[in-house]
Amino acid sequence: MSLLHLIVVAVVQGLTEFLPISSSAHLILIPVVTNWPDQGPSVDIAAHLGTLGAVILYLRRDVGGIFFGAFDLIQGRLTVGARLFILIILGTLPALIVGYILISHGYVERLRSPIVIAWATVSFAILLWIVDRQCNRFKRTEDLSYGAIVWIGLAQALAFIPGTSRSGITITAARSLGYKREDAARISLLLSIPVIASAGGYQAFKVVQSTQVVLGMDALIASALSFSTALLAMTLMMRWLQKASFLPFVVYRLFLGGVILIWVYI
Repeated sequence: MSLLHLIVVAVVQGLTEFLPISSSAHLILIPVVTNWPDQGPSVDIAAHLGTLGAVILYLRRDVGGIFFGAFDLIQGRLTVGARLFILIILGTLPALIVGYILISHGYVERLRSPIVIAWATVSFAILLWIVDRQCNRFKRTEDLSYGAIVWIGLAQALAFIPGTSRSGITITAARSLGYKREDAARISLLLSIPVIASAGGYQAFKVVQSTQVVLGMDALIASALSFSTALLAMTLMMRWLQKASFLPFVVYRLFLGGVILIWVYI
């Protein structure tokens, strides 16, 4: 693949993975708009590894607490880290179950259409805007309950619809429960770790099965670019949310969805 193609895919993956604008929609639309061929499984895996590394680095304190919390849980101690470990597992299960059902029955590919992307992009943007405007309570991540994480996890399962945005729908669900904007985003980032790891692991498993393991310079470049752009996107988003709303993301999604609808229907 060309260097430009590689850069575009990696940068788009990194920039959109954690912003509430749907990375899957952007990645699906790239070959449609540019007529480029599929970038291949090795680049996909490398880009996922880059974004996974970025979120782990950004949330290193939380990740460390969860890691040691798992060992505390094994020893029968319900520490803060152990409780957070349980919460993340509970929040991830709905997406894993729904993902298994959709993939095993071939439904994922059927959803990858511009019409689905456009309507999901617009619909869930409006939902995010309404919820963000109406919910002004100020719960923190430390207030996260088992019931709340299950609700957010169920919402996360909707992200298999391209255009929904995993980040966007989990943030919307957290905001609907009264969590502060930056805390809703932080919860979404935490839930992204097992989901990205699972998606990357599944892709790697398929690649190994098909003996298409080709890890070269392209994969290294994709991983580095997605890592750096994802880290930048997370940092800027969290700083923005300390003083402002999700409105710019909503406006962008409405514009993107509108453009796709015009392109499809006219």
